[in-house]
Amino acid sequence: MDAKLSPNQGLNISGFWLASLLTLSLTTAALIFDGMAHRAFWSLNSLTMPFLLCSVGAAAAGYWVVPLLQALKAGQIIREDGPQAHLKKAGTPTMGGIFFIPVGVAIACILSNFAEDVVAVSILTLSYGLIGWIDDWQILRRKSNKGISPKMKLALQIIFAAGFCVWMFLNRDFSITNIALPWVGFSLPLGLLFWPLAGFVLVAESNATNLTDGIDGLAGGTVAIAIFALGALIAPTSPALMIFCAAMSGSCIGFLAHNRNPARVFMGDTGSLALGGALAAVALLSNSLVALFILSGIFFVETLSVMAQVSYYKATKGPDGKGKRLFKMAPLHHHLELTGWSELQVVFTFYIVAGVLATICLTSLKF
Repeated sequence: MDAKLSPNQGLNISGFWLASLLTLSLTTAALIFDGMAHRAFWSLNSLTMPFLLCSVGAAAAGYWVVPLLQALKAGQIIREDGPQAHLKKAGTPTMGGIFFIPVGVAIACILSNFAEDVVAVSILTLSYGLIGWIDDWQILRRKSNKGISPKMKLALQIIFAAGFCVWMFLNRDFSITNIALPWVGFSLPLGLLFWPLAGFVLVAESNATNLTDGIDGLAGGTVAIAIFALGALIAPTSPALMIFCAAMSGSCIGFLAHNRNPARVFMGDTGSLALGGALAAVALLSNSLVALFILSGIFFVETLSVMAQVSYYKATKGPDGKGKRLFKMAPLHHHLELTGWSELQVVFTFYIVAGVLATICLTSLKF
């Protein structure tokens, strides 16, 4: 019998091992951080246990939900002007965020004994997930790439961000408006300017993670790394939010059991908007905006690539109404694909970069 693997089989195995390596790396990191902090890894108030519970819970939920999405014909509509290799993904179920986001939120709330901060962040996360679900549903209903209008989506994001800011204003003292600058050893007093900044961070972060969701396993893995590192960083001062971060990271890992290359399901805006909102909300409550900026390096670059592409196209527009493109396609991960990188090469590279950023954040901010 010929033991050679077909290209698709090879990709499947490679995707499996890449997701497995990430899972092993984060599990090991959780054990190390718990050991350094003298937390029993089997304790529900550790990094390890919420991470593992949500990893298993989200993966298990996917085995029930993914076939259901397939039966409902919730297949993704693929852009015809995108990478041609993506056309074969047409029909793959989307809206995967409906199963792994609730798993992380529910377990985080239970393990933290429904701590006020965790409940508030969970509500914001689910609210942004709802925006994404409405957008995903409209795309499926209309059978096109156009969901709700960008203006409507932005308006909803701003409304929920404003609601979260009002909650912070009513439940936090004025010191929350002082942004900690760890490298210089003091805080930057923003006063009333903090509130528009907070709203901007919530909206911008959710859109940035949304833009990063375009390749099998990319957003799920990079967010898992970023929010895990954020949880490890804030553990000494915000143990309840640490549990939330560990739970959401674990849920992302559980989702990768179904989203690794070749993906059986996509997270859709339901998942990507929720994850960005979760990252931003935790950073705001724990006064970790500097850490968020470092950990969101990939999401930031992805967003900049889109902004640069649009700006350059408009600036070079000729009499025929057509402009030049700075990248073959934006966001950056699609540009890399069109220059010859495979999906797995892009994902592996982005995982490495995310890991380096997490290491820089944890070491330079004195974990």
